[in-house]
Amino acid sequence: MKIEKIQIKQFFGTLKSKEIFWEERLVQPIDIYEEYRSQPFRQTQEKTSQGSKNDLSINAFFLFIITDEGVTGISGPFDESIAYIIKNELSQHILNQDPLAIEYLWDVMHRRSVHGRHGNNMIAISAVDNALWDLKGNYYQTPVYKILGGPTRKSVPAYASMLGFNVEDMGLVKERAKEFKSQGYTAQKWFFRHGPMSGHDGLKKNIQLVQTLRLELGEDYDIMLDCWQSMDVNYLIKLTKYIEEFNPRWLEEVAMPDRIDSYKKIKNSTLIPISGGEHHYTRWGLNEFIKAEALDILQPDIYWAGGLSEVIKIANIATTADLITIPHGHSTNAGIHFSLSQSPIHTPYQEYLIKWNLVHQHFLKTPVLPTNGTIKIPSHNGLGMIIDENKVEKVRIF
Repeated sequence: MKIEKIQIKQFFGTLKSKEIFWEERLVQPIDIYEEYRSQPFRQTQEKTSQGSKNDLSINAFFLFIITDEGVTGISGPFDESIAYIIKNELSQHILNQDPLAIEYLWDVMHRRSVHGRHGNNMIAISAVDNALWDLKGNYYQTPVYKILGGPTRKSVPAYASMLGFNVEDMGLVKERAKEFKSQGYTAQKWFFRHGPMSGHDGLKKNIQLVQTLRLELGEDYDIMLDCWQSMDVNYLIKLTKYIEEFNPRWLEEVAMPDRIDSYKKIKNSTLIPISGGEHHYTRWGLNEFIKAEALDILQPDIYWAGGLSEVIKIANIATTADLITIPHGHSTNAGIHFSLSQSPIHTPYQEYLIKWNLVHQHFLKTPVLPTNGTIKIPSHNGLGMIIDENKVEKVRIF
């Protein structure tokens, strides 16, 4: 069997929403500049001209790797910059190759990417790698977690990741926290809106968010808090002294990803576990955190860090330091197969981004949906990357 064709399709569709979809954005590194702090959430979807004023027009790129035996592997969504790299740079290295030789193909792509071992090039390699795993599962007519050696359990606990929800109105925070607790989630992650340059008022609002969540959700409930690489050592040391009493499960991405020494200083200054790695790449990149003892929880993204192949290696290295690996929830369909292949003590949760998963899985026929706060073992072959043609309003071959 050989890879005969590589095809990239751009799908257009509409996500129906009765209410404003993106209520509030998270704090961002660029917020150190006043003119950026008040900008709304970064919209990757524009409002539609028809239907509800809150409907979102979605366009997304998907990769199709097709063999001469008619077996196909699919990955996505990703944006046009990634599509360009796959089409113009990576495709030449995988056409006419054995699609089951995933390790070989990953190594070839990585070694040929002399100036692209981070950022968009690694995201493009991830897309190819994940499509190859989907293809392999389809070829053997089995879910990918079985190929990886799972399952290690019957279901995986999901934590509700609340990106895009209002974090300024404490009444709404309490209402949403209570709602998702009632849905069976035993943990929630909320996103700070304010960073160091928001001053004392912003700091107080961040503290108020944590206090409100703890009072509403109770002591026996995991609360995670995401700083989204937008803070620094001095600010975090001050913030943690105020919120330690509320016992967060972890603080996430406390500084920009290359500032490993800052992570270590923050980790050594607080009892709150520190997580990160979402915006880092490959086993070599994450191993820098491990060697520096700068993280308690590693969170590589399967769609970004090098694909399923690479995140498995990252997790293997992490277990040698007895660390937890919970991949970033951007890659939910691949994520459940990863989670089911891991020891529960090293991967106790899977992130489920409540709003983003509606966007990322919009065009899929078998989206991953938690039931009573857990994700059950999938039964579909591959990674379940089946396109729902009923959701596709228009398609463009890239």
